[in-house]
Amino acid sequence: MDTESTYSGYSYYSGRSRGSHRHGERSRDHHKSRSKDGSRSEKSVTINAPPAEPLLGDSSVLGEEVQDDNWGETTTAVTGTSEHSLSQEDIVRITKDLEDSVGLDCRRYFSLTLAVVLGLLVFLTPLAFLALPHLLWPDKLLVCGTACEGLFISVAFKLLILLLAVWALFFRAPRAGLPRVFVFRALLAVLVLLFVVSYWLFYGVRIMDSQDENYQGIVQYAVSLVDALLFIHYLAIVLLELRQLQPAFSVCVTRSTDGETRHYNLGQLSIQRAALAIIENYYRDFSVHNPALLTASKSRAAKHLAGLKVYNVDGPGNNAATGLAHSQSRAMIAAAARRRDTNHNELYYEEAEHERRVRKRKARLVVAVEEAFTHVKRMQEDEQQQQKKAPGDVMDPREAAQAIFPSMARSLQKYLRTTRQQHCHSMESIQQHLAFCITNNMTPKAFLESYLTPGPTLQYGRERWLARQWTLVSEASVTSGLKEGAIFLLKCIDFSLVVTAKRIPYIQLSEEFIDPKSHKFVLRLQSETSV
Repeated sequence: MDTESTYSGYSYYSGRSRGSHRHGERSRDHHKSRSKDGSRSEKSVTINAPPAEPLLGDSSVLGEEVQDDNWGETTTAVTGTSEHSLSQEDIVRITKDLEDSVGLDCRRYFSLTLAVVLGLLVFLTPLAFLALPHLLWPDKLLVCGTACEGLFISVAFKLLILLLAVWALFFRAPRAGLPRVFVFRALLAVLVLLFVVSYWLFYGVRIMDSQDENYQGIVQYAVSLVDALLFIHYLAIVLLELRQLQPAFSVCVTRSTDGETRHYNLGQLSIQRAALAIIENYYRDFSVHNPALLTASKSRAAKHLAGLKVYNVDGPGNNAATGLAHSQSRAMIAAAARRRDTNHNELYYEEAEHERRVRKRKARLVVAVEEAFTHVKRMQEDEQQQQKKAPGDVMDPREAAQAIFPSMARSLQKYLRTTRQQHCHSMESIQQHLAFCITNNMTPKAFLESYLTPGPTLQYGRERWLARQWTLVSEASVTSGLKEGAIFLLKCIDFSLVVTAKRIPYIQLSEEFIDPKSHKFVLRLQSETSV
């Protein structure tokens, strides 16, 4: 990953359109060589939806240096004409993603269709058991007494309870799309299907063929079916909900880019469902991933290498001497690189200067926001009644936010650019947050907290996390349960989460009784003490 290069969308495609014919031939040969390894590239690249409009214009250049205080007057916007040009490899990737999305949708609708068909079969079967005798041999049936009519009420209420229980447990919006089927849910579906088919076979052989005249026995047979379905639903609650509540494993989740780590306790879950729980906790607990903060070390290394220059003083002749000079020059380059790596003063002063600049721009931002909030005043009820008679400059929260935002926009832009957060906040999101703070009488400090401290991913716009596609990489089967020492990866387009599972140890507690009468003390006086 360290050897990969990052290109902005404008510069990459514009460079391809402005290249000469010779470079075009070279790029075509390069794409031919890359197309041979198409399967590998298709597995490692995911196309995401474009982010929202950034606050500071072009946010694609993440590694640029922090500009001075007058950047607003000297910034120039550069646009390209070949923004929508695509290579053959990009077309292949887009086609593959479309096929994958269609496949996931088809599988989702297919599973939903099977669930609906199985549910209708389950709920219509007891009713069919009660209705078929009246339709096929009504003249042979015995009169249903009071006890039989009471069973009708029992069947009706039990079916209603079962319907509500199934709706509460199964008919919920899916949280995510998993790569494999949920084993316990599939087993329960097969169990219910076999159970209903067995009841139908017994009903067809022993009741329909013989045209049983005892209608009360048929009703009791339908009641036994509903009771068995209720017990199966209880089994589903135990397997799907209660089994995973008891913590059994402690998982360590580490982000591969910056090493941020969290620990979670999970129950008896499969690897894919454990991955789903970890991703949900990631959006809540981990701070937002900011790749702009990771480019400082690379830019510093590039600056060091750019400062090294090599000259061939011997000229093109004398190959032996030239080779010796080249080896000596390489040794000098390595020695200079080692000396520069051990020189930590430059890093120290760069970080100190960056912290000083952040503190200065933070102070300017705090003062600007506090002054802007002083210009907004909530109208009281008596003032509103007077305003009806003499209307004036009355604004809703959105208009008030738009009115005071320009006074703080410049300071906020400089601070976000210095802390490399400009791509995380758009102009629209900042104004919406400002209107929200004004509506709820929040202080300037409450407004600034979202920008001074990086928050969790859910704090930011939905376009930054809703369309994320995750890939589960595991040596073991994803349907198998968590085990001691299990390791798997959750890969995203920007980073990956490394997950290590360890079993919670067995804890043995022992009891020791302390007699309350043993809490007696004696004051020991010595000549050396001051007591």
